[in-house]
Amino acid sequence: MLYSVIKAAISGLLVAAVSEVAKRNPGLGGLIASLPLVSVLGIIWLWRDHQAPERIAAHAQATFWFVLPSLPMFLAIPAMIQRGVSVPVALAAGCGLTICLYLAMLWAAQRLGIQI
Repeated sequence: MLYSVIKAAISGLLVAAVSEVAKRNPGLGGLIASLPLVSVLGIIWLWRDHQAPERIAAHAQATFWFVLPSLPMFLAIPAMIQRGVSVPVALAAGCGLTICLYLAMLWAAQRLGIQI
């Protein structure tokens, strides 16, 4: 139980740090947010919990394939905001776009024989 609390606290601190840095410098906050820190932490936790290299390799590969459909959101949201769409609506639309692209990625991966 304590281990789960520690994992959650470290992960939460990372998100809070990005938010605080972005208040002062949006570019630097974006840089930190774009770092694969969550993925690296996930790999560390997975290694600590299971020490199964094949699981870690599968996790890293799946992460790669799921990063691709998430990228358009980071172009769609600012484009909508710059056109006068409210932030909550732009965020919801960006998340909806990402969900649709995740589903498309799952469909394409299955047809191409990519193991996700």
